[in-house]
Amino acid sequence: MVKRQRRRGDDIGQAIGLVLISIALIGAVAVGIVRVSQHVTQRALAQTAADAAALAGVDGGASAAHAAAGRNGASLQGFERSAAGDGFVVTVDVSIGDEHAVASASSGP
Repeated sequence: MVKRQRRRGDDIGQAIGLVLISIALIGAVAVGIVRVSQHVTQRALAQTAADAAALAGVDGGASAAHAAAGRNGASLQGFERSAAGDGFVVTVDVSIGDEHAVASASSGP
């Protein structure tokens, strides 16, 4: 039996397949990274808006909290003012897109 020697070009089909699979995997990872970064960014924006709305709500009530949330690109979903010690605590719930954030601020020390 005579062994046939392989030529260099015989493996080119396998190499192309591996390159295409690698490109597809890299693309999928890149899409996943973009989606995660968008989620993290939106979450941070929602928390910033909630913090600002809570602080504004301490001084100006629900209307000020609503305005502060709007200036930060969020919508005010909930506003609660409750007594606490010598002052009161304002708790707000805001949303940006699919993200919700809650923050509280108090009028006392």
